[in-house]
Amino acid sequence: MLNRLQLLRNIGQFDSVPAGAQMPLLRNVLIYAENGRGKTTLTAILRSLRSGDPVTVLERRRLSAANPPHVVIDCTGGPPAATFQNGAWNRTYPHMEIFDDQFVDENVCSGLDVASAHRQNLHELILGAQGVTLHSRVTAAVEAIETVNGRIRNAANAIPANERHGLTVDDFCNLPNRADIEDAILAEERLFAASRQSESIRATALFEPFRLPEIDVERIEAVLGRDLAALETGALAGVQERIATLGPRREQWIATGMSFVSETGQDDCPFCEQPLSTSPVIESYRGYFSEEYARLKAEIAELLRLLERQHGGDARAAFERSVRVAQERKQFWQEFISTPEFGFDTVAVANTWRTAYDQLRTLVEQKQAAPLEPVTLPEDLRGSIRDHVTNARMSHDLDPQITEANAQIALVRERLGTTDGRAIETNLARLRATRSRHSQAMTPLCDEYIAAKAAKETAENERDAAKAALDQYRNTVFPGYQTAINLYLGRLNAGFRVDRVVSTDTRGGPTCNYSLVVNNTQVPVAGNAQNHGPSFRTALSAGDRNTLALAFFFAALDQNPNLAQSVVVIDDPLSSLDDHRILATTQELRRLGQRAAQLVVLSHNKPFLCRLWEGMDRQIRTALKIERDGAGSTLSVWSVDADSITEHDRRHVLLTEYLVHGPRGNEREVARSLRPHLEAYLRVTCPEHFPPGTMLGPFHGLCQARYGLVNQILDRPQIDELHDIKEFANRYHHENPAWETEIINDAELAGFVNRTLAFTRA
Repeated sequence: MLNRLQLLRNIGQFDSVPAGAQMPLLRNVLIYAENGRGKTTLTAILRSLRSGDPVTVLERRRLSAANPPHVVIDCTGGPPAATFQNGAWNRTYPHMEIFDDQFVDENVCSGLDVASAHRQNLHELILGAQGVTLHSRVTAAVEAIETVNGRIRNAANAIPANERHGLTVDDFCNLPNRADIEDAILAEERLFAASRQSESIRATALFEPFRLPEIDVERIEAVLGRDLAALETGALAGVQERIATLGPRREQWIATGMSFVSETGQDDCPFCEQPLSTSPVIESYRGYFSEEYARLKAEIAELLRLLERQHGGDARAAFERSVRVAQERKQFWQEFISTPEFGFDTVAVANTWRTAYDQLRTLVEQKQAAPLEPVTLPEDLRGSIRDHVTNARMSHDLDPQITEANAQIALVRERLGTTDGRAIETNLARLRATRSRHSQAMTPLCDEYIAAKAAKETAENERDAAKAALDQYRNTVFPGYQTAINLYLGRLNAGFRVDRVVSTDTRGGPTCNYSLVVNNTQVPVAGNAQNHGPSFRTALSAGDRNTLALAFFFAALDQNPNLAQSVVVIDDPLSSLDDHRILATTQELRRLGQRAAQLVVLSHNKPFLCRLWEGMDRQIRTALKIERDGAGSTLSVWSVDADSITEHDRRHVLLTEYLVHGPRGNEREVARSLRPHLEAYLRVTCPEHFPPGTMLGPFHGLCQARYGLVNQILDRPQIDELHDIKEFANRYHHENPAWETEIINDAELAGFVNRTLAFTRA
């Protein structure tokens, strides 16, 4: 037996706790603690004491503790007491059976899943000592199968891990071949690179089409070749010579005069009044200042401006700048897409363009100086223009490539918005693995591994011979264990049972398979979650899984021939969903306490422990609690009886003591307790008329309405008395805005306390 927990130091929540040395542990021990106070730590200490394994203690070393854990437990087998110090126990106490989360995790399930390891451990739990001997023979057969597996291991080891790119050997060998693997890898590499520069990709602009303006040769030649047939060159020279002798704004001044003469129709000079018809130069002036000549000069000036705008220095600089920007964007984007090829020489294009422009400008300026003289384009200029036109068409031919590149950029941006970077990396690794899998070097290695896996299936059939002796024993034990489990499940009010509890051989050795029967439906515990059918994961609630584990534990104890000499430790046998199983679990634990040498139950469920305490022999029971002590926890004696009192009991004691002993500064608390005391009484005596949530006022009105009828609730004196008490109690209820400051008279309060107690005893 465990006699005393003499010292708990530097472990979990326990800093240094010697209080247990003064608290003897009797045959039935109940330990209450809130979650996080140290129940699991205490159970782990006992588990370590049973096996001698120091890990479960060392891994719970108190955080920031300067010294290692130190535990002293007075138990059977001493002196000395069992002591854990310097990382080891001085002795063990193996006569313990422990139910806790670790038992569930090892033998039943981990979370929602029942793994093969759980069923293997459960197999040993069911077999017991005799079955373990037979089990060893099966283990030998499993080791024989490992020889067959050697070929598989060698084949797997021959496949380098770096060639698999993170895949398992099985996944790697089963990769299908792809004809487009190189293109797929290139596309995914670009997308992966893009995922690492997503912000830059979103911010960098698309490619823009080049616009190298062509030269309108037809228009230029038309303007340069025009003249005025009505105006002779000699007369023009005379007019220009005369204009040159005049002062500022001379040509404008003469043009204004000619306009005046034309508009008024006057034939005399406005200055000297001499007839203009006899003037030898007047016709020359009329030809010079005609509308046709003015239009020609305007067209020449407009052509000069057009040349400057389309082909001048600013236009050429803008083109060179656009080419430079395109080259910069190509430098950025070429890591992620197939970019356009800008195959032209920017310097040569600019030189050709400038040569053509300079020559054209010179010719137009020449025409502007002598508008009536036709000007023709020299052949070398025509060659420069043809070269420029070729360059312009070459830049336009890039438009489809630019459009395609921009479409690729849009696709990259779209995929970046919908694909996780880690998924891209995983897919890229899989593509590279596919290329490696079907390479000339890897193909024979993978073929050998696949062949070895097929040979394994054949070799596994050889283990059947080693099962015969164990099967004969299991055919007897397993049905009995199934019966015991279902017996306990029935007692624990479980809505399911176990079926087909059988032993099965696997590569890792014999294991226990079983199914659940829920609503008359078979639910396999080892089902494939991919089938989306009923399974252990979905068929049982957390409370059901806890109940199943407890039934396994109780059934195993039934097979323990040394139970009468064993200490049984049970940590939190109820989950938060097990309220409807409190009584059944309590009854089983009471019976277990009579069969085992000692029963230790730890729980955070105070009502459960209180109920368990009530049915135990007073002479052989101990109750402790783990409670907060500063930043840690300590042990103390637990007064179970005090915690078993209800709020209604406390109010009754409060009101009774007020009548007996008078006020003790608690008058307002007494006055505030009258109404809830009445409500609790009526909820029990009139449950169909006063359910939870009912107020006294509506209930009193209902009693009034039914008085004298066949469904009367209270008689007249009771109705009147309830009204009077309610009226007084409402003064100290939160419905009264001034209830906290309402004046209290001791004599008045004592009278209504007496009347309330009398009413609730009626």
